[in-house]
Amino acid sequence: MMMGGPGGAGGGAGMMQPSIILLKEGTDTSQGVAQLISNMNACAAVADIVRSTLGPRGMDKLIHKDNKVIISNDGATIMKNLEIVHPAALTLVDIARSQDSEAGDGTTSVVVLANEFMKEAKPFVEEGVHPQVIIKSYRQASRLAIEKLKEWAIDISGKNQAEKRELLIRCAATTLNSKLISHQKEFFAPIIVDAVLSLDEDLSLDMIGVKKVPGGTLEDSMLIKGVAFKKTFAYAGFEQQPKKFTDPKICLLNVELELKSEKENAEIRMDDPSQYQSIVDAEWSIIYEKLDKITATGAKVVLSRLAIGDLATQYFADRGIFCAGRVADDDMRRVAKACGAAVQTSIHNLTPDVVGSCKSFEEKAVGDERFNIFEGCPQNKTTTILLRGGAEQFIAETERSIHDAVMIVRRALKTAKIVPGGGAIEMELSKYLRQHARQIYGKSQLIINSFAKALEIVPRQLSDNAGFDSTDILNRLRQKHATGGEAGRWFGVDIDNEGVCDCYESFVWEPLIVKLSAIGAACEAACLVLSVDETITNPQSEQQGGGPGGQMRGPNARGGRG
Repeated sequence: MMMGGPGGAGGGAGMMQPSIILLKEGTDTSQGVAQLISNMNACAAVADIVRSTLGPRGMDKLIHKDNKVIISNDGATIMKNLEIVHPAALTLVDIARSQDSEAGDGTTSVVVLANEFMKEAKPFVEEGVHPQVIIKSYRQASRLAIEKLKEWAIDISGKNQAEKRELLIRCAATTLNSKLISHQKEFFAPIIVDAVLSLDEDLSLDMIGVKKVPGGTLEDSMLIKGVAFKKTFAYAGFEQQPKKFTDPKICLLNVELELKSEKENAEIRMDDPSQYQSIVDAEWSIIYEKLDKITATGAKVVLSRLAIGDLATQYFADRGIFCAGRVADDDMRRVAKACGAAVQTSIHNLTPDVVGSCKSFEEKAVGDERFNIFEGCPQNKTTTILLRGGAEQFIAETERSIHDAVMIVRRALKTAKIVPGGGAIEMELSKYLRQHARQIYGKSQLIINSFAKALEIVPRQLSDNAGFDSTDILNRLRQKHATGGEAGRWFGVDIDNEGVCDCYESFVWEPLIVKLSAIGAACEAACLVLSVDETITNPQSEQQGGGPGGQMRGPNARGGRG
């Protein structure tokens, strides 16, 4: 790449300076305002894809990828599967993922908000306002909005257990409102809340197992207050084992119980054929010693991460013991946590304190599958949700919806503060920032006003996706928030009756962390895109990166120099 020296482009110096080669030949650089607008257009193209999925009446997206079909309206899932290659648009994918891990919900909101902040900034960029002026004002507006959010949040921590459970069920129902299973929210919300309330204080997500069983209806789904996992591969003799126990002892192993020769490449030389029999006998005595020691613990249920062979299976069957090999790692950890057992990597130290117990163990048929179910565990800090349903894609989307709702309930328990949803809090923040902007002198007044206007995209998009007249709904909301005082603060979009309603009274609630995270992440993403004024593309990386998603570059991706 060639660049002129000082005065080479301006013509003021009168003499042409020699060109300086800075970058590899063929490297593409796009600079200035055109490049900034191009990046914003690329982000807008991505946001337009997920925009229609927002809210209770949001549409679903069907993604066909690697011979798999995904049907979802979860922002993070859609963004993850789009295979976007445009470097600026990838920031939206990152904020959707961070919102998913931080709050669990609001992934579509954060992408739509970030795009709207950029859209409102675009006229200022085109008119020559320096991006750093816009960034400074946006950060100031975001800080003010977050402070006000914390001030307006409603604390639910001082409630008794029954009231708290009721409040959490409402938070879970609000999350499920916008999902594929919204019609079953009354059924799933209590299941999700009970699952989270049964966890330890650290509220570890790994301790809630979700198992998918095709067949039946959604209402056939159930919550098991314990551990359930699918029957593993079994050898001959398994059917002779008992399938039901009361108060059994449980032994967990990470040991292979199979008759086989030594794993090491060993060479044994012998001068007497009778010595060979002693080696074979030794192999049998090794496995029988292991099995005898396991039986001596008094355990009636034996689980192992590694294989349990046909000899061991028959041995346990003859002694009335249930065994399962090749149990998944996450299931083993959950059984250990629930039953108070410890996974052993050797059979030489099977003391009573490493053996667990539970009230009942049973192998049950659920649909076409058989499940091993442990209930009444003494340290019952884990639960399993068995999901039923028709199509595989439908059950997969139900699992994603339940994950979002579980995350929301966990966050509500940890932070214990909520705000009304339905676009109410965004309208109130918009009103507050407009009033604040009037007290500021200079360009910041206009930019903060634009930030306030961008916040209105949430109620506007909720109305559009429900098929309402969004202009009419927004005018009514502005009027309510302007004249209602404290009483009008929580008015948002009423999806059921095509109007506006008090979202707090209607129990449309969201944890405070969702809104804090969404506004903070959206503002940072917008500021990041605004701060980039040049993109340098290496032709080699372009060839490597250009795949099926190569079309996602912005319409002016090779913009002229500003």
